[in-house]
Amino acid sequence: MSPAIPTLGYTRSAIALHWLIAVLIFCAFPLGIYMADLPFSPGRLKLYSYHKWIGVTVFLLAIARLLWRLRHPAPPPAAGLPAWQHVASVATHHLLYVLILAVPLSGWLMSSAKGFQTVYFGILPLPDLLDKNKELGDLLLQVHQVLNFTLGALVITHLTAALKHHFIDRDEVLGRMIPFLDRKK
Repeated sequence: MSPAIPTLGYTRSAIALHWLIAVLIFCAFPLGIYMADLPFSPGRLKLYSYHKWIGVTVFLLAIARLLWRLRHPAPPPAAGLPAWQHVASVATHHLLYVLILAVPLSGWLMSSAKGFQTVYFGILPLPDLLDKNKELGDLLLQVHQVLNFTLGALVITHLTAALKHHFIDRDEVLGRMIPFLDRKK
């Protein structure tokens, strides 16, 4: 099987996975911040379940996106894009993929170490990845928080760069992920 030839834009599947993952992250991040300081209650437990379900879904969609990407490479850089911006873009995208996988995985590990099994959509119990261990659970909570805030900062950087390309550079970069904005059409 020969590798796919890159196109000028992303496929509909890549666009759909990108935006679905983005929306879920935009829901999970503020939910995680909000629920962390709530007093123990059935409502808080429900929010934790929702947060976990979103995280597992992001993890599964990220795997699907990576598998899709292996067969459908990213389009070539925009015409006239300086080499340093291309390198920064590739590095940012790779780090986004790593974090989109690492954040939910760290949450799953933390839940396991804290002794709280993840039950996907309240139906499918996922295996605990670690034995219950309070100290490790507390450490993994910190890891999960750092990874989340790192992802948040990287998402802001990614969004800022996309808006810069659209409004300042006036190139087609943002139009590749939001086709109705494509200036070439």
